[in-house]
Amino acid sequence: MLKELNEKRKELKKLSEECKEKRNELNSQASSLAAKRNELNKKTKELINEAQEYKKLRDGHNDEVQANKNKRDEINAKANELFAKVDSIRSANNLGGPSMKEIRRDIDRLEFAQQTEVLTPTKEREIVNKIADLQKLYLAKKEQLESNSELKELLTEAQAIRDNASEYHTKLTEHAQKAQEYHDKMIATFKEADKIRAESDAAHREFVRFQESADEQHKKFINAQKEIREIDKELRKLKKTETVGRREVSREDIRKDAEDIFHKFKKGEKLTTENLMLLQKAGML
Repeated sequence: MLKELNEKRKELKKLSEECKEKRNELNSQASSLAAKRNELNKKTKELINEAQEYKKLRDGHNDEVQANKNKRDEINAKANELFAKVDSIRSANNLGGPSMKEIRRDIDRLEFAQQTEVLTPTKEREIVNKIADLQKLYLAKKEQLESNSELKELLTEAQAIRDNASEYHTKLTEHAQKAQEYHDKMIATFKEADKIRAESDAAHREFVRFQESADEQHKKFINAQKEIREIDKELRKLKKTETVGRREVSREDIRKDAEDIFHKFKKGEKLTTENLMLLQKAGML
């Protein structure tokens, strides 16, 4: 029984050490994954903050786009009133074809498309050619109408107002381009944040897996330690019983030896000091 318990204790001790070593290794890996996850979460937060800053800048430029558009449209409305008068005079003088207002509107539309849209080289050349043709037509119309002094005065005034509107249109275009730049940066940064967040989530899942495995090894370690303590209790009991047994055997031997000596004493044999001490120890003196 004692041998079996010692063997069992030895096995449990070995198992305990193995579980402890695995637990520590798994905890170390879990700790590394937690650090990686935290670093990725930090990076994600930084990217989101960066994207939010791009969003603010984009929105600010979009506000400027709207403000300049409103101002441009307001000024163009005044120019259109003058061009309407030009058209009225033109009609009264039998000057046919598209009006300067219509030509100018087409030029503005094409210029805006050229400046704000992503175009293929072929499409851009096509728009440039159309703008050039319309500008020629516009100048021809202007020369045709400038022969009329009233029309010339109205055209001069309308053109001055139109030039003023063009300044706001130029600002509008600049802010629109900036807004698009910041929008693209915002989208790219949010995508990068999503990518980093996905890596962080993967690291967290791995962390949980290693942590759970470490907890399982720790439970096995604790259970093994508990069994070892129980075996130690049993071993102490057995050793105590064995010691008591040896003491009982020793007393029985002393008693037998003392009886032999006592019989010799009764027969008249001479006793030694050692014999007397043994009789005394056996309680026979």
